[in-house]
Amino acid sequence: MSTYTSEPGTRLAGRYRLVDQVDAGAGWTYWKATDETLARFVTVLTFAAGFPRVAETVTAARAASRLGDPRFSQVFDVEDADELAYVVLEWVVGESLLDMLSEGPLDPPRAAALMVEAARAIANAHDGGLAHLRLDPACLHWTPGGGVKIAGLGIDAALVGPDLTAAEDGADDPELIDTRDLARLLYAALTGYWPGDQGSAPGLLPPAPENDGGPCTPRQVSAGVPAAIDDVTCRALFQQPNRHGPALSTAAMFADALISAAPPMPPPAATPSDSTATRGYGYQTDGSGRPYPPDTSPRTTTGGGRKPPVKRSSGARAVISAVIVLVLAAVGVAAWSFSRSPRHSSAAPPPASPRSSSPAAAATVLLKPVNATSFNPLGSPPGSNEDSGETGNAIDGNASTFWHTSYYVGNPVFGGLKKGTGLILDMGRAVRLSQVAVQFGTTCCDHVQIEIGNENNPVASALSSFTVLQSSDTAQGNTTFNVTSNATGRYVLIWLTYLPALTGSPDQYQAQIYNVVVRGSAAGQSG
Repeated sequence: MSTYTSEPGTRLAGRYRLVDQVDAGAGWTYWKATDETLARFVTVLTFAAGFPRVAETVTAARAASRLGDPRFSQVFDVEDADELAYVVLEWVVGESLLDMLSEGPLDPPRAAALMVEAARAIANAHDGGLAHLRLDPACLHWTPGGGVKIAGLGIDAALVGPDLTAAEDGADDPELIDTRDLARLLYAALTGYWPGDQGSAPGLLPPAPENDGGPCTPRQVSAGVPAAIDDVTCRALFQQPNRHGPALSTAAMFADALISAAPPMPPPAATPSDSTATRGYGYQTDGSGRPYPPDTSPRTTTGGGRKPPVKRSSGARAVISAVIVLVLAAVGVAAWSFSRSPRHSSAAPPPASPRSSSPAAAATVLLKPVNATSFNPLGSPPGSNEDSGETGNAIDGNASTFWHTSYYVGNPVFGGLKKGTGLILDMGRAVRLSQVAVQFGTTCCDHVQIEIGNENNPVASALSSFTVLQSSDTAQGNTTFNVTSNATGRYVLIWLTYLPALTGSPDQYQAQIYNVVVRGSAAGQSG
């Protein structure tokens, strides 16, 4: 397998045009690039001639591509042909933990909430047989969509080789390595210091103060750290049990203990958006398959190929800080009350004032969908999903979680790439509807049709089999669709044809659906 050194303007596979270097190391380079086929930004990893770890890195990228968790930067393409090797990933947008720490430590509730979501994501990767092995403050991001995004799953570790720090610690268990690194990230978020050897985070943060030959506890560094959060950090970082519980040796244990130590708060009332591009990993929005954010000026990197922290005004950081604490805390509410399954959280439910698409019609009984899936027959390729892992959020009855489309740039009609996409609800049997109430996002407006049919195969021909029951070109927040048609079917389709602009990003468009409530009756029964 041979490699070559690329330069700006180089095209790979006739479609990926390299634009700017965003990160580099000894024998590898991350590039901001344009996928000219799909008209979106991506990140491309290239290798210098003779780089010895190409095979390991390509193997790691292929393994990461199979996970499909939108909380990790997605792998779009891998090439290991004789003449070149490269990896294509999402272009990540969002503030990294390193950015957040540029003006000081985070508030403890915010730090804990961020790390709970990160730990859940890592636990999911472990369940899939994968490990990150190189977690640091530059790879953990807070996304505009309201959640975490972790870059470099397995890939960063493959680029640099075995972590000697972990070997010296005697930690040859990949899950344990990640768990201790999660504790290091929490320590950094609470104090602004990196505990232990700098090998896994070279030059990113100053080393933690030491006491008796080891790092001080977070509470010793900062008296404002709550004792319970300090305890959880130490049980994971130092792998020592105490009177409060055992050593925390897995990411799932760490997340559960942190939830107990930092009870969540209710969600806020709005969702500001931050679209800072960081660390050069391609990201399109908080889920998978998103077209890109608008272009930004190139970022330079320092200290081992890492980018400098982004400076923000104290007012802006205060707003973002408050939102992140409350948004991620909302995730904790769901986990604490119901289950430990990872869930994408939103910063806020939309406004509560209802909107109606037609004169009121008498609603009958509540109908509970069996499941919800992405319905994308006009996608490329047809049937490709838009954030398929989060579709259940639209029918879970929780107004602080949501499903969303990909986001698109420059054109509210899906960036000019297609004419529509949808969310399809399987009612489990044929039904006749009297009312569909949909809780959309806060910005105006979604153009939407409520349809019913008996076909859920995501092909273009299936669209003609659905009957349109109601429509609206002003859907926003809580919107009620009253239905008078007698048409019946098993599948209820929420078909979107026009997307609202994202808050704070007038040239980026995305639909969000927080909750759907369906009323009606079984086919053949009177309403």
